[in-house]
Amino acid sequence: MKSDKIIIYTDGAAKGNPGRAGWGAVIMFHNDKLKVGSEKSKVLEIGGGVEHATNNIMELTAPIEAMKFLKKKKISGQIEIISDSKYVILGITEWIDNWMQNNWRNANKKPVMNRELWEELYKLNQELKPKWTYVKGHHEDKYNHRADAIAQGFAQGESVKLRK
Repeated sequence: MKSDKIIIYTDGAAKGNPGRAGWGAVIMFHNDKLKVGSEKSKVLEIGGGVEHATNNIMELTAPIEAMKFLKKKKISGQIEIISDSKYVILGITEWIDNWMQNNWRNANKKPVMNRELWEELYKLNQELKPKWTYVKGHHEDKYNHRADAIAQGFAQGESVKLRK
């Protein structure tokens, strides 16, 4: 399937940090003829939860799973990933090259946390080449709110109704 533009809102949550955790993604597909977020855009949601993880693990898991979903379904197009996690946005757009050059050590010479997830995200990023955008969390963006609600629901062990 080909879509002109794919916008993905992602979020992660952990209760207790670490603790029961969840991630969520709102994926919008639209063509140039359709307005972003319009009723005519196709919107679907994905998410999941685990018994024990940190918030940062879930923040990384959400874009990884969203991009893996696109690959599995053979969906292509111009991708933009929007996250309220500066950890994810700065990590993938600014920090990761230095981490790799420094043998996965951060600026303090300590091993980079969640290296396996960063490596997976990097590989997907190189392949799909999404645009990365930061959005302030809990700040009147309905799709950011929805990604958060999905992540929170899974983190709380609730049955989350996802748009398919």
